Amino acid sequence: MLATMNNSPVRVLLVGAAGRMGKTVFDLAQNDREIEIIARCDLGDPIEQAMKNCDVAIDFSHANAIDDICRAASQHAKPLVIGATGHSPQQRRIIEETAHSVPVVFASNFSVGVNVLFSLARKAAELLDSDFRAEIVETHHKMKKDAPSGTAKTLAEILQAGRKGERAIPIQSIREGDIVGEHSVIFSGPAERLELTHRATSREIFARGALRAVKWIVHKPPGRYSMQDVLGL
Repeated sequence: MLATMNNSPVRVLLVGAAGRMGKTVFDLAQNDREIEIIARCDLGDPIEQAMKNCDVAIDFSHANAIDDICRAASQHAKPLVIGATGHSPQQRRIIEETAHSVPVVFASNFSVGVNVLFSLARKAAELLDSDFRAEIVETHHKMKKDAPSGTAKTLAEILQAGRKGERAIPIQSIREGDIVGEHSVIFSGPAERLELTHRATSREIFARGALRAVKWIVHKPPGRYSMQDVLGL
């Protein structure tokens, strides 16, 4: 029986605990009575025992770790919240296959505001005709390895779905300074321009969303879920 069924905290395995996001998740969890981080793992650490003892595993490590994480989660029937980005098509297939046996929240961005941006971008893409050219500009700190960001890729998928037949959505990726994250969707039309922008000033917004997903997923059946599902958008 899961921990939340008897009002105990959700026991969480944090993978990628030494990274920026991992540290932020851990710090926030210390002040959350509904969450207990029971184990922290990083590159090279064995996760089998920790996975066995947790209620949910949360991954903010590296895309290349996903095979081992998914294998352990499937073996021990544990829900997964995946916040790492930059997965290859093959790695994404592994995640999709894992979701057949356990519930998985797989999101490119856990911010509530960004997920509202996804919803607004979808609506704008549906309402604006082909006279409006869509593009995306995203900016992150110089240490971020993947470009475009996972959030930008999600936005591009949303725009293409809403504007069927349109060519690939151009994405400009900027890496500079210590910027946490900025994403703009720009629709340029005749004599007018619409911009939808989200700016993150702290990693806490992503960590809070991820912890929200952890609490949400413990009651769910196997399947692949998004942060939109968590928020009910």
